Amino acid sequence: MANAAAAPRPMTGEEKKVIFASSLGTVFEWYDFYLYGSLAAIIAKQFFTGLDPTSGFIFALLAFAAGFIVRPFGAIFFGRLGDMIGRKYTFLVTILIMGGSTFIVGILPNYNTIGIAAPIILIALRMLQGLALGGEYGGAATYVAEHAPHGKRGAYTAWIQTTATLGLFLSLIVILGTRTLIGEEAFADWGWRVPFIVSILLLAISVWIRLTMNESPAFKKMKEEGKTSKAPLTEAFGQWKNLKVVILALFGLVAGQAVVWYSGQFYALFFLTSVLKVDGSTANILVAASLLIGTPFFVVFGTLSDKIGRKPIIMAGLVLAILTYFPLFNALTQAANPDLAVAQEKNKIVVTAAPGDCSFQGNPVAREIDFKKSCDIAKRFLAQNSVSYENVTTAGYGPATIQIGDKSITAPVGNVVNSKFDDASKAAIDAFKKDVKGALTEAGYPAKADPAKVDKLKIILILSVLVIYVTMVYGPIAAMLVEMFPTRIRYTSMSLPYHIGNGWFGGLMPTIAFAMVAQNGNMYYGLWYPIIIASITLVIGVLFVRETKDVDIYEGD
Repeated sequence: MANAAAAPRPMTGEEKKVIFASSLGTVFEWYDFYLYGSLAAIIAKQFFTGLDPTSGFIFALLAFAAGFIVRPFGAIFFGRLGDMIGRKYTFLVTILIMGGSTFIVGILPNYNTIGIAAPIILIALRMLQGLALGGEYGGAATYVAEHAPHGKRGAYTAWIQTTATLGLFLSLIVILGTRTLIGEEAFADWGWRVPFIVSILLLAISVWIRLTMNESPAFKKMKEEGKTSKAPLTEAFGQWKNLKVVILALFGLVAGQAVVWYSGQFYALFFLTSVLKVDGSTANILVAASLLIGTPFFVVFGTLSDKIGRKPIIMAGLVLAILTYFPLFNALTQAANPDLAVAQEKNKIVVTAAPGDCSFQGNPVAREIDFKKSCDIAKRFLAQNSVSYENVTTAGYGPATIQIGDKSITAPVGNVVNSKFDDASKAAIDAFKKDVKGALTEAGYPAKADPAKVDKLKIILILSVLVIYVTMVYGPIAAMLVEMFPTRIRYTSMSLPYHIGNGWFGGLMPTIAFAMVAQNGNMYYGLWYPIIIASITLVIGVLFVRETKDVDIYEGD
């Protein structure tokens, strides 16, 4: 599949119009999908109030991840449709499912109103969104690439790459505007629903846009010649020559790209709000500013990939992320919550416990009473307050202790009677929490970031660097995935590795990272997840993935 085809030519006005329409519709679809992620902390309180705060937040992140988990199934279903009946009509179906599901989230009663049905319906809606998005990206990338002239696929598909970030940016702007208009208290109570309900207007615009689009010329030509695949799933995944490329695309490109994408945008936002305790409005403004600065680099690196190749840029982005994540997030702490950074340096916190006294703290379905051993009670309280600590295992037995500076506090053991702590246990646990809070305050640990000490310019700079890493790994990847597969099975073949990578490796990143932090105690520990996945992708990509920039995407069809 190699070698240059025709010389590059300018894109016609009609092609630009169609690609703009496709990109704009995709922006709206990403807006719908990422509203949930931007509001995860509030949604946890609205729909998961039956769990303790830490479990509720982890479970809210799991519900967020549910939309990602089903994306590969949407890729298979809609990819097959796209390869059999065309790109345009598949687009229309996916946007209707996505927009309708988002609107229903906005009017869905919460846990206090309809009980357990609320989170169940919410998760079902998230899964519908994931299915729709699974059919969206592969179609959009394929559609644009098949319109683009040879030699400019990286530049033109890079516009599709911007849509995810622009969708996130749009969601942050709508959320921020609503918060500012009605106030923080009203927003947390009912105002969070407004951005979801407003999405019905975007749905109407998106449907109109999709109806005005033309079918891909490559698909039309193939259909006229009778060369469309009758069984794209069998052809894509049942033949080793194609399946091998799918596997390489997943582990040698997309998995690493995905964790860098979600670390640089979503995890950074969660880290600011949930760990560093920066208020939601400020965090959204800072992230939005970094997205505004970084987004043009999608097109920069997409265009550059037409000249020097896709692979060197993607691999360079992975290397930079692997080498700099720990220092960058450490610098983020010092800029966003310097009091916390100073307290951690001067008064380290150590939890000392007997072997077997500590349970897995990242359990998303656990209740408060499931953590009744002294170590569990100690770690759970620190996790709920986003306090970083070290673990020490004693040789003997006895209750766990928390050492804060020069003060040692012994954790109680909970006794559960009739599905709740008995009075004596509750009193002891409440007293323990009060003592720990007092010791934390004395040691200089802040309850939240001091707005006067938040270095906004430095934060924007750090976040912009993280976004630029995203643009390096994400900007050229659509063109590269398109170029790896033949037209007749392209939609199906490229969609599956993309959505397994971004849906599973990337979409689960915030959940896995926060569970790792809750278990280990170190607030930076979750960064090991993206670093390890990116390292695996780097090795496989360098050794086994071939450059594709000069491939003729019509060859072999």
